[in-house]
Amino acid sequence: MSDAKQTLDKDLAKLVHVQAAVRQSATGVVGHGMAILFLGVSGLIAGLWSGVASDGALVVLAAVLGGYMALNIGANDVANNVGPAVGSRALTMVGALVIAAVFESAGALIAGGDVVNTISKGIIDPSMVADSDTFIWAMMAALVSAAIWVNLATVIGAPVSTTHAVVGGVMGAGIAAAGFALVNWDTMGAIAASWVVSPVLGGAIAAMFLAFIKINLIYQPDKIAAARRWIPVLVSVMAAAFGCYLATKGLKRVWKPDPPTILLLGLIIFVATWALMRPVIRRQSEGMENRNQSLRKLFHIPLICSAALLSFAHGANDVANAIGPLAAIIYTIEYDHVAGEVSVPIWIMVIGAFGISLGLFLYGPKLIRMVGAKITKMNPMRAYCVALSAAITVIIASGLGLPVSSTHVAVGAIFGVGFFREFYTKHSKRRREMVTRCKPEDPALSVRYGPEELRHRKLVRRSHVTTILAAWVITVPATAVIAACVFYGFELVR
Repeated sequence: MSDAKQTLDKDLAKLVHVQAAVRQSATGVVGHGMAILFLGVSGLIAGLWSGVASDGALVVLAAVLGGYMALNIGANDVANNVGPAVGSRALTMVGALVIAAVFESAGALIAGGDVVNTISKGIIDPSMVADSDTFIWAMMAALVSAAIWVNLATVIGAPVSTTHAVVGGVMGAGIAAAGFALVNWDTMGAIAASWVVSPVLGGAIAAMFLAFIKINLIYQPDKIAAARRWIPVLVSVMAAAFGCYLATKGLKRVWKPDPPTILLLGLIIFVATWALMRPVIRRQSEGMENRNQSLRKLFHIPLICSAALLSFAHGANDVANAIGPLAAIIYTIEYDHVAGEVSVPIWIMVIGAFGISLGLFLYGPKLIRMVGAKITKMNPMRAYCVALSAAITVIIASGLGLPVSSTHVAVGAIFGVGFFREFYTKHSKRRREMVTRCKPEDPALSVRYGPEELRHRKLVRRSHVTTILAAWVITVPATAVIAACVFYGFELVR
């Protein structure tokens, strides 16, 4: 009878796995169907509202490719904005998807600007391209290569810079079209330097704030009193940083304040937020237990706000990665002239904004889980450090004129938090004493968290670090090679 029961349990378990696999497959089919439908609608919109009398097929193809790139931006790049909040459980996956979709679209449509740089950060000189047709097909090849690469990165679970993917695609297609002299190698050198600067600076700033939180909140005898003293300050720093971040990056196409104005804005936001948050934190902390879990609850609302603001700024900036080459293609077809900057019709902005949001909903959860939980374990305080580091690093880099990637900054901040935890666990006597303190009747806990175990604990998954770093390093050369091959393919068939 026991054997029969075990057999039945195994059969039921197999049935559950089969049902889960069927559900996952069905979800994938529906998602792919919705993505294909969106691409078809994008082509239809281009055909109806582009206003281009000639080369209608080229316009439709360009819109489909731009929509495909927008889907991939949503699937890969947006995870950096909401992943830490999801991993720390400050936001549910559904809540994160809704907030990110709304604010990404708002950023793209409100602050995405009506003029975009067609060749992404001045990486090539469009005046050196032989003719309009060659430029059009070069931009087509750039879109194809960038979208394919970001798609592959999403499949393997590596968050990559979509800006770098577009830069590599434009560079490769430009070289194929007009030779190496076309490329601005000084700009390329600055981008290559950002591969190191972005994650290192982001990681260092995140680790610094986490050290501050550990010393001044987590390891204080009276955590609630420490929270009332320091959390209003920390939230105010975050609010001021995001105010400056939006003024520097997120609203740069509708408002361009000078540095003194940005600093004054940050100071005003800091003071106003501190005055507002002091009574709020005091009220929230009343009756809370003197434990870390209480501290984590006080960071939930700031994290939700940070996810929304990061998404808004990302939508305002990175929608150009999808619509910039598309707008250049449409302009060149319509006026038979190559331009460095072009006006963006509203129908193109809608394709970019909606494509990013749809890609996030259909394919974004995989990368959100990767960024939020699989690299290193998140809690609200660590997620706060990541979000704040992302904003501050971009502000510093913009002030220094460094072309940093928001993806590299955010993921670098996650690395920084994880590796700092390893260092602190290994070297902090206070930390070891706290973790090894356990009940005498629970010897298993003593073995699990003994001094030797603590000294060798790995709090960052090395396999994910290796995969992500490798994807970062080869993004530009890989997309350049793909773009060159695609361009030569276009040359053969047209």
